[in-house]
Amino acid sequence: MTQPQALSGIRVIDMTHNQAGPACTQILAFLGAEVIKLEDPRGGDIARRNMADRDGDSLFFLVLNANKQSLTLNLKTEAGKEMFRRVIDQADVLVENFGPGALDRLGLGWEALRARNERLIYATIKGFGTYGPYADFKSFEPIAQAMGGAMSVTGFPDNPPTYCWPAIGDSGTGMHMAIGILAALQQRHASGRGQHVEVSMQDSVVNLIRVSLRDHQRFGHPPARGGNQLGRNVPGTTYPCAPGGPNDYIYIFAQPQMWDAFARAIGRPELAADPRFASGEARWENRAALDAIVADWTRGRGKHEALRILGEAGVPAGATLDTGEVLADPHLRAREMIVDVDYPGRGVYQTVGCPMKLSDSPVTVTRPPLLGEHTDALLERLCGVTAEEAARLRETGAV
Repeated sequence: MTQPQALSGIRVIDMTHNQAGPACTQILAFLGAEVIKLEDPRGGDIARRNMADRDGDSLFFLVLNANKQSLTLNLKTEAGKEMFRRVIDQADVLVENFGPGALDRLGLGWEALRARNERLIYATIKGFGTYGPYADFKSFEPIAQAMGGAMSVTGFPDNPPTYCWPAIGDSGTGMHMAIGILAALQQRHASGRGQHVEVSMQDSVVNLIRVSLRDHQRFGHPPARGGNQLGRNVPGTTYPCAPGGPNDYIYIFAQPQMWDAFARAIGRPELAADPRFASGEARWENRAALDAIVADWTRGRGKHEALRILGEAGVPAGATLDTGEVLADPHLRAREMIVDVDYPGRGVYQTVGCPMKLSDSPVTVTRPPLLGEHTDALLERLCGVTAEEAARLRETGAV
């Protein structure tokens, strides 16, 4: 008998767009929830067209909406709103990231929907949340990074605060929201009631830079931007590798207890007894000399060779894989973190799989839905709408 997935039986209505919300609901879909992406029939999620790389749905949309179904409803029509309410009656979770007050103005806010379905978990993603001095301000990824403190600690000392490309404000918020939803589902087992779950992008970034906030309190001032140097550990930065391309680097972090193993791994066992490098503090004081020795070794080999040598010696190291190397990485492929998906009209593209590996809940990545692909089937299954009724709803622009 096939083992059900972890979230089998949980129905999620996904009213999100762009990245933060879809990242959250895609994880829930990977874990087995039935995720119904509710879209406007007049174009759907803006990400289908935003940053389009060719005709048809964009890769930006595709990499965030696997394993979902698409239901189109026009919530500006009374018939569309009625269908929505009937769907919500049978939902466990609603996730939305509309502007402040948008769903309340449609009569579909938290208070209205929980009156219909007291078990509903109503999840809200906002740039700055629904309360506080910034509640009405809009946000995007760089704004969240700036306001959460991340930019102030990213970059090199003599350069401006720097934006980091991993989407800690968007996808990071989505992951925080997924955790909040799972907690609310667990609490519902005891209480029988749903609740309102809120995650803001600023809050999520702040949570992710807690170590820098610790350092401010330790030293009494904002931490200086340290570039690639991690603390006072040496080696503890990036070092250039052959043949010298823009991503031919390796990050090495040899902790004090690994110093002897590192020296042997690079063929310089005598360094372990060198008084300049005999302690962590000595290595820090003489870091320019030591970094030069390390860089001389790394320049003589490719980053993958250096990674193999250090990895086998038990020294933490990471080759700086570029995006093409990540897509082709055999380790990531073996772990199904990079998978191939075939989408109508586009063909095969590569996307990211589920990062959580549950032994009893394996994940198969399925293609994202075409706009409205499942509308008729969902309306029939969830609302009892016949084919003739669905046709009339479509004629009036309600679906």
